[in-house]
Amino acid sequence: MRRPVALRLHATLATAIVGIAVAVALPSPQASAAVGAATGYATQNGGTTGGAGGQTVRATTGTAIHAALCGRASSSTPIVIEVTGTINHGNTSKVSGSSCNTADGVIELKQISNVTIVGVGSGAVFDQLGIHIRDSRNIIIQNVTVRNVKKSGSPTSNGGDAIGMESTVRNVWVDHVTLEASGGESEGYDGLFDMKDDTQYVTLSYSILRNSGRGGLIGSSESDRSNGFVTFEHNLYENIDSRTPLLRGGVAHMFNNHYTGLHESGINSRAGARAKVENNYFRNSKDVLGTFYTNERGSWQVAGNVFDNVTWSATGNENYPAGPNPTSTTTVGIPYSYRLDGASCVPDIVRQTAGANTGLKVSNGSCSPQTPTPTTPAPTTPAPTTPPPTTTPPPSGGTNLSLASGAGADGSSKADGTSYGNVRDGNLGTYWSPAGSTGTVSIKWGSATTVSRVVIREPSGTSGSIGSWQLVNNDTGAVLASGSGAGQITFGATSLKKINFRINSSGGTPRVGEFETYAS
Repeated sequence: MRRPVALRLHATLATAIVGIAVAVALPSPQASAAVGAATGYATQNGGTTGGAGGQTVRATTGTAIHAALCGRASSSTPIVIEVTGTINHGNTSKVSGSSCNTADGVIELKQISNVTIVGVGSGAVFDQLGIHIRDSRNIIIQNVTVRNVKKSGSPTSNGGDAIGMESTVRNVWVDHVTLEASGGESEGYDGLFDMKDDTQYVTLSYSILRNSGRGGLIGSSESDRSNGFVTFEHNLYENIDSRTPLLRGGVAHMFNNHYTGLHESGINSRAGARAKVENNYFRNSKDVLGTFYTNERGSWQVAGNVFDNVTWSATGNENYPAGPNPTSTTTVGIPYSYRLDGASCVPDIVRQTAGANTGLKVSNGSCSPQTPTPTTPAPTTPAPTTPPPTTTPPPSGGTNLSLASGAGADGSSKADGTSYGNVRDGNLGTYWSPAGSTGTVSIKWGSATTVSRVVIREPSGTSGSIGSWQLVNNDTGAVLASGSGAGQITFGATSLKKINFRINSSGGTPRVGEFETYAS
């Protein structure tokens, strides 16, 4: 039996605020919509920019957050949502629209892309209400507190996860957040930061995770090994039983984190996982690194860590601690640049920088805090109470190679009355649709053509039906990009003769009005 979390906090329900409330004035410059830049694995796979370049709106209720998502021209139109006040069940309702897929009782970021949610003013608290990211990409969550999210009892939200990601999620940066519970599973709580079912390229930075039975996981079972490429840096894990995190398969990089009061186990690398663990400070904890609760072993590379009053259990069946003298069992190559603070100063620099409402301070790489230079945010407007009519995005710049002489189109299937050629006729009134809910449509040329940008446009009145997709180089089978929803897709310039847009899931009947291709 697991030990209960040592510290119990009593959650106080915030007063329910019904309906949508918005504010226009910026009460404090504490957090800008564009402070700092993503780090770690979130910089890979095309990078993570969230809603940069899009409209900035202000929301004071969960319903207003949903309305802002639903009010975009498409599910991929960039948007920055500045949040202030307390978001709870009483003020979070489902909003419908062609650019969103929301739900009651949870902040739902589903089948969308290019979104930033940032706390501003005196703070943003998601009280007993989780943030759920599903079938989405390019998401930033910054400067918010999420507390006391339950999977059992009342009220429940998001399966008990403070922030949960699942089902083909790519490129998420979570920064300067505070995630906390008031106990373990027996009190109704689950994980603080969970990733599963093909979630990749995620960074958690300068955040606090505390007072929970479970810190978080990467992979929901021993067979769920499609997740990984996750960075954890400059975070505080405090008063947690286990899972800081639990890693099944995949690769994770943990550096400059402070772990204190881990009661049962810490970084649990298992089921073939590989963890690079460097310059962290572990204090007053047990079994902070190893493979636990399974015989399917993982591995780790260790360097520069401090183990301060750490105890280790004996090796045995389903228990393989890395200590008492941790040594590397693998090597992990890191594809991005990063600056390491010395482990001895990690508790102090994390204390000064981690969590919400700390001024978004970061380390300068020499154990001293600094404030990133903000960029000028877009004008702030109230979040809409109802979504405006869907509009067709303006034409993209450059020459649409799909309309060039010698270009053609084909695919894997088509519904009655539609044509592959309709995706390259310059007319949104015609379209291709697969015979079922999934299918592939392609643009092809007689000779190699260099492409680095694609725009997928849905016909008027059908926006939001396209779910997850992959853009594939038909010549080699390489996946150039993946995501969800229609819109603009950029990738490294590639010379090819045929490019496939493969729809892997959909909400209703997906339709592609235009499949535009560009050299830049």
